[in-house]
Amino acid sequence: MPIIIRDDLPAYDVLRKEHIFVVSPFRAVHQDIRPLRIAILNLMPNKVETEVQLMRLLSNTPLQVEVELVQMKSHNSKNTSMAYLESFYKTFDDIKEQKFDGMIITGAPIENYDFEDIDFWEEFCKILEWEKSHVFSVLHICWGAQAALHYFYDIPKYILPQKKFGIYAHTVEKKDHILMRGFDDIFYCPHSRHTEVREEDIRKVNDLEILAISEEAGPHIMADRSGRRIFITGHFEYDADSLSTEYHRDLDKGLPIQIPYHYFPEDDPEKTPPMRWKTHANQFYSNWLNYFVYQETPYDINAIKE
Repeated sequence: MPIIIRDDLPAYDVLRKEHIFVVSPFRAVHQDIRPLRIAILNLMPNKVETEVQLMRLLSNTPLQVEVELVQMKSHNSKNTSMAYLESFYKTFDDIKEQKFDGMIITGAPIENYDFEDIDFWEEFCKILEWEKSHVFSVLHICWGAQAALHYFYDIPKYILPQKKFGIYAHTVEKKDHILMRGFDDIFYCPHSRHTEVREEDIRKVNDLEILAISEEAGPHIMADRSGRRIFITGHFEYDADSLSTEYHRDLDKGLPIQIPYHYFPEDDPEKTPPMRWKTHANQFYSNWLNYFVYQETPYDINAIKE
């Protein structure tokens, strides 16, 4: 089934070329189906790339998904033109009276800043408070997960001595959790961050469960007991070359960066890295959409409440 996005959004043509079923809003409204409404709060600098990555994953179910792209009004994006943002993105003020079946809050390359020092922190907190009564299930990614864990549970983040950067093995801890349905006992996922949350802090919170963990990368997938808030520290959405792009970007800027762990064959940056997380990425997003959004959200979207 399709994902519903405007046909003038750049992601539309990219996804169609990959044989992903996308339809325009005009076509969708003539089908007698209520699509799932998913908001994406995109905090990443390269917004087009992130849009495509997430929409690929949202398209791999039999469900019709309508995407609303959201930006921070209190932050000026340096990497995406204002014309693009005005054409395709809404602000929180634009959507705050609406309700959504699901929401994705992305990461952002701002881990080394204290939360309260970020220019959009006040607006971000308003969105986290709003999500409790206006969104049925929210997926928080990387910095978005760390920020939400801090806001909801006062869980701190810690500066790492070296960037957590590469492909890491993870173990499924809660094998009977429906979000882990179809997962192998051990699976891989990219990480790219300068900070971490720690297992001991999460286990102190009775409302949280660690679903998957890595000996080297720490807690990876966490959820509250209701399934309405899910936190993931890695990047299932990354393309095969995402870490390579980051690595060469930092090298070109003269920044200290190590070769991504367990990524390039023989640690040779000239060799093409294999993608080892695609199947589990698709499974994770399918499980979230099916079990925590579609099967639980009210048919009358206005009935969503805290």
